[in-house]
Amino acid sequence: MFRNLFLLCFFMVWGKLLSQITCTPKDSLLVAAKISELQQLKLDSTENKVVEIGKSFLGTPYVEKTLEIGERESLVVNLRGFDCTTFVENVLAFYLLQNAGNSNFENFVDNLKTIRYRYGALEGYSSRLHYFTDWIRNNSTKGLVKEISSDLGGIELEKPIDFMGTHRELYPFLTDDVNYQNILEVEQELAKERLCIIPQDAIASVENQLNDGDIIALATSIKGLDVTHTGYAIRMPNGRIHLLHASISGEVTITQEPLVDYLKKIKNNIGIIVARPL
Repeated sequence: MFRNLFLLCFFMVWGKLLSQITCTPKDSLLVAAKISELQQLKLDSTENKVVEIGKSFLGTPYVEKTLEIGERESLVVNLRGFDCTTFVENVLAFYLLQNAGNSNFENFVDNLKTIRYRYGALEGYSSRLHYFTDWIRNNSTKGLVKEISSDLGGIELEKPIDFMGTHRELYPFLTDDVNYQNILEVEQELAKERLCIIPQDAIASVENQLNDGDIIALATSIKGLDVTHTGYAIRMPNGRIHLLHASISGEVTITQEPLVDYLKKIKNNIGIIVARPL
């Protein structure tokens, strides 16, 4: 079956931590090929690196739930298909790899684990940064990104973030009572935080302050949820910011319309949250 297609391998690295990794032999080869490909790019700025790495994945299929593998949480390495969040994570992991001058699979995996899990520690299902505002905050504490919505004139919202806890049936790993209780505890901590968003009607006025490679998260009015989608800002020849993202329509692509116009077509969108890779 599907699980048997995956190679489970264990690496004793990064101090005394034992990290479980799930990847196919094909994916490990794809990582090596991507590292080689990116080494050929002559990029000297954060914005160019992030955007060019993201563009190198154009056409990669959109695939949901690629992280929901097996019976327990593992670090999934999969370059054959992305959802919107895993696209952002993998691009950022390759960006960190290039910045550090590293060029091996283990360094890439270490970056991905650092980005995906709370404080970089894989300690079960609830250690994954499921909510994207939590992802931004935690990766800000690691010095990987900076949340700049407030700098761009964003407004604060008080909103309970508890969609997973109130929709347990949608998440297979939450059939486990321990996982479920741990997620409820995560949501209790998130309840202490405030959301800062740039309202949809204010995005046009700050568009010229967005950089290529900024992470754009789409804030939503859906009860209990913070973000429904994410991708990277890319400034096109028309001078406008578009969205480079793993689109639910089928693949990694760039929106035909500028971001401002694209967002107007999305039901329940109330604005954006912006994080800048450092």
